[in-house]
Amino acid sequence: QVQLEDSGGGLVQPGGSLRLSCAASLSWSGIDIMGWYRQTPGQERELVATATNFGMTNYTDAVRGRFAIYRTNIGNTMYLHMTGLKLEDSAVYYCFARHGGTTYWGQGTQVTVNS
Repeated sequence: QVQLEDSGGGLVQPGGSLRLSCAASLSWSGIDIMGWYRQTPGQERELVATATNFGMTNYTDAVRGRFAIYRTNIGNTMYLHMTGLKLEDSAVYYCFARHGGTTYWGQGTQVTVNS
C-alpha cells in the first residue's frame, strides 16, 4: 500500500510558474514509475509527465519544454515544476505511482491559470 499526498496548486497568471509536490509513504526507489495526470471537468484524465525509477522522463507534447518532473529521496517527494503556464493548463493535477502492479493516486490539487 502506497499513500500519496499532492499539493502546491493555486491560482497563477498566464506565463507564471508553480511547483506541485507529491509526498509518498515509501521510498521512491521502490516505485516502478511515477508521474502526473491532469483532468478538467467533462474530460478524460490526461497523462502529463512520467519518470521511471531509472530516471527516464517523458512528457506530453503540450507541456514538453515547460514542465519538469523530478524527485528527491529526502522526504520521498516528487515534484512537477511548471513554467510558462497557459490558460489550457488549468486542471486538477493528480500524482500517481505504480508499485507491485498497482497504481496509487494522490487526492489531486487544483491549478488555475487566469489573468
